[in-house]
Amino acid sequence: MDSFQKQPSLAWQFYHFRRETALRAQPNAAHRALAKFSLPSVRERIAPQSTFTLITQNVDGLSPRASAALDFSQEQTQEHPLIVEMHGRLFDVSCTSETCEHVEFNTSSPICEALAGTENQLDAGVDPEIPVESLPRCPACGSLSRPGVVLFSETLPQVDLIYDIVEQADMCIVVGTSSVVYPAAGFATTVKDNGGKVAVFNIEKTTPSDLEDTAPDFLFLGPCEDLLPAALGLNDESANAFN
Repeated sequence: MDSFQKQPSLAWQFYHFRRETALRAQPNAAHRALAKFSLPSVRERIAPQSTFTLITQNVDGLSPRASAALDFSQEQTQEHPLIVEMHGRLFDVSCTSETCEHVEFNTSSPICEALAGTENQLDAGVDPEIPVESLPRCPACGSLSRPGVVLFSETLPQVDLIYDIVEQADMCIVVGTSSVVYPAAGFATTVKDNGGKVAVFNIEKTTPSDLEDTAPDFLFLGPCEDLLPAALGLNDESANAFN
């Protein structure tokens, strides 16, 4: 939060760039396979009597968008949520005032006129200084707003829930990560230490440092959007599940 307070213009330009990039992106086959795997009716065929929670470090909203395309109305609920966005959500916008708790989901492009086009300037190495009063403001109180992501030095908002889920897990599926950002990089180790299995899907081998002496039980190297649907037995369905 300190860096945001010191340079709100630069911070908002950075997150505006990420927002615009995320808005242009679409969930890929790996996102869709994990969303489909969240359905108990699908999972009962693949892993009977199992539960599943997707803990994502991504803030781009692609996993929730993939899940939103599915109909969960006829599905049984489970104790834990289906998706935990541990680093927050890029399109949540919250007030910085300590006396105002306003948070809203905002996908406006751009989120404010002053940020329009700055993504192109950042690409060119230009850092335009935008007055604080022209940056996104809280609609409830008028104070400066901030992106709803976890900034450096901030505490993860759902950390206790996350650790509870990881401690109970008997299998950890690691998908498309460098495995260097903690605490997420340690989840596979925790599951392994508790007697569970670990499956890693990645474009290259990036074993968490805690697991250097203990290889994952299953290692799939290559594009996650190709390998994950096939490994989950959803390769044929994933292409048609969202039509």
